[in-house]
Amino acid sequence: MDRSITADISAISRINAVPAILQVISETTGLRFAAVARVTENSWTACAVLDRINFGLQVGSELDVATTLCHEIRASHETIIISKVSEDGRYCNHHTPKMYGFESYISTPVFRTDGSFFGTVCALDPLPANLSKLPIQTMMESFAKLLAIQLEAEEQFEATEAALLDAQQTAELREQFIALLGHDLRNPLSSILSGAQLLLRRSKDASITGIAEHMLTATRRASRLVDAVLDFARGRLGNGIPLQRTQCHDLHHALTHIVSEMQSAYPQRAIEADIAPLGVIHCDADRLAQLLSNLLANALVHGAAGRVLVRAVCENGRLLLSVNNQGEPISPDRLAQLFKPYWREASNTRSGLGLGLYIANEIAASHGGSMQVTSTAEAGTTFTFSMPMDA
Repeated sequence: MDRSITADISAISRINAVPAILQVISETTGLRFAAVARVTENSWTACAVLDRINFGLQVGSELDVATTLCHEIRASHETIIISKVSEDGRYCNHHTPKMYGFESYISTPVFRTDGSFFGTVCALDPLPANLSKLPIQTMMESFAKLLAIQLEAEEQFEATEAALLDAQQTAELREQFIALLGHDLRNPLSSILSGAQLLLRRSKDASITGIAEHMLTATRRASRLVDAVLDFARGRLGNGIPLQRTQCHDLHHALTHIVSEMQSAYPQRAIEADIAPLGVIHCDADRLAQLLSNLLANALVHGAAGRVLVRAVCENGRLLLSVNNQGEPISPDRLAQLFKPYWREASNTRSGLGLGLYIANEIAASHGGSMQVTSTAEAGTTFTFSMPMDA
């Protein structure tokens, strides 16, 4: 493998947002294989891969570029979108879909910030997907711009051999990164959401309303993923997750509402809440509700089938909020990894980015508090948020 391509694979692997980008693409489009590819005149090389269909490509896998549609994108510099190959006049007899067996496909060119061609962000699936009616091209092009910005940052870092970038340059890249996530990605998702809601209101065709409901579900999940990545970016690249702190008189109700929402989402599970009257707390109630939601989701998804206990109380000048679930005790080496971003069990096949506990920890830190976790066979696993009342 060419040394420069190896360096490009390494650069992409160091961009923490890439796994989230591929997952958002997959969730939004319904395409179960997504990749970032380095494309040259002679080669197609996978730099990052999300594969839910056992397509067979891994990071570093190479293809004959002439067998791919990315070869055409390298020449045209234009995005290709195919909803159903077998009904597409241009591609129904094309050798690439026949060779790789896909029906739906999207690929967007990625250019370095100096204008040179790097490769593509692409996705495909053996099944057809209704891509032509979804405003996803803007989202894909936003991801391509984001990759270009991050690639430039990584290459600058490598060129200076770990020397710190100028503070102003770093701040500009940070703002561009957050702006892309917060604006360019949310806009197309909002368009999809509005379109699906309009279809539900106006259509009486069961098949159309079914598609619209699926679009709503997928878009809301994609929006949650974008929000999670945005919080991650703020936590890692900014000055922590921002808060809007007020003298909150109804934190008890905000936390109780989260318990009720999660109980509705998991009706087969028993959630017991012991949330005492908390008085006036100087905090961001929405962020603490988000913290509890993340802890509860973690307990319900990863804990045993028994009950989950939620407790909130003010003791000794501190606000204490805990979530307990039963299950196999977590070993000390795994406990040390739980609050790291994108960390999940190697055997865990459930969807998600692995950001929930990391974001909960960042919310705790922004409040001047902390997260602790204990896990024993007798008492189960307990996550506890602690914050001084006078923080």
